Amino acid sequence: MGENKDIIVKFDGVQKSYDGEILVVKDLNLDIERGEFLTMLGPSGSGKTTCLMMLAGFEPATHGEIYLNEQPINNVPPHKRGIGMVFQNYALFPHMTVAENLAFPLEVRKLDKATIEQKVTRALEMVRLDQFGGRRPAQLSGGQQQRVAVARALVFEPDLVLMDEPLGALDKNLREEMQYEIKHIHDQLGVSVVYVTHDQSEALTMSNRVAVFDDGVIQQLAAPDVLYEEPVNAFVAYFIGENNRLYGTVKDEDSKMCRVELDNAGGDIKALAVNIDGTGSRTTLSLRPERVKILSESDSADNVMQGKVEELIYLGDHVRTRMTVAGNDQFIVKIPNAHGHPILHVGDTVKLGWAAEDCRALDAPAGGGDPA
Repeated sequence: MGENKDIIVKFDGVQKSYDGEILVVKDLNLDIERGEFLTMLGPSGSGKTTCLMMLAGFEPATHGEIYLNEQPINNVPPHKRGIGMVFQNYALFPHMTVAENLAFPLEVRKLDKATIEQKVTRALEMVRLDQFGGRRPAQLSGGQQQRVAVARALVFEPDLVLMDEPLGALDKNLREEMQYEIKHIHDQLGVSVVYVTHDQSEALTMSNRVAVFDDGVIQQLAAPDVLYEEPVNAFVAYFIGENNRLYGTVKDEDSKMCRVELDNAGGDIKALAVNIDGTGSRTTLSLRPERVKILSESDSADNVMQGKVEELIYLGDHVRTRMTVAGNDQFIVKIPNAHGHPILHVGDTVKLGWAAEDCRALDAPAGGGDPA
């Protein structure tokens, strides 16, 4: 982060343990910029939700300090932090109308009646529910209830809104619609958002930056396109998007590239030397399915291998093709469903190729072998 950035949230050496022995968050140092949409992404137990709960004030930090607008807030109770919250279960008051749910945080702050009505009306319009103010939550669909929860978190104009798996209870189509809805509201208002999810496509769709958590540590913090195109380790490459993994030993390297001898007598591969321990070390090669091409006999590429077609799944715009390559029978190639692309059949053997720059040599899996 640059020195001239406007930082709204700062985690300074924050740790969290529930039992005094095992750290579920390990020495977290993170600056969140004012107005950005930052997503904490990771599998269950990675520490992302604990970080959100510490920021909200529902969990105390074991060590370190959290700052909001440059003020330490470890000892500030949740209701005095001025933070908006959106939960997966919506947490709406069932006995109140939609308008009364939205008015509640304003009444707590002792605003006058005219101001409350004005802010509630504006919030309902923002989430396209201005005709639903008189209904109770039980009379709304799941997506409408989620919109109300978002509006309630924003109605008192907080500097910061926290969202904890807010779309987890919605079906796929509604979930995708709400992703864009929340993103557009963020763009419109410029409010700072910290969002927690285990859904990597959700994180890529909505965020300015994504912090990928594993084992209580941020593995990589970057913009969505950088996470996808330039993962710094095997965990991030595997967790973000679909990814082919091949395993081998580094034979030689220069400043940027390396040559890897694949396991199972799979031959040599040229790759970007991203995160390796030098010649003779074990490595995981990461390669996105869309970067692999099916070659004609006369075509060439930096890396050329044979693949045997094991399964074909038609997905509309492309055919997801599972192959056996260098002993890996889970090697995926995405073939565009367009004129000029070959029609394959199960059992076919084809020539595959890809650029060295599209293949990243990363850290070895635990134990030096295939983690799967």
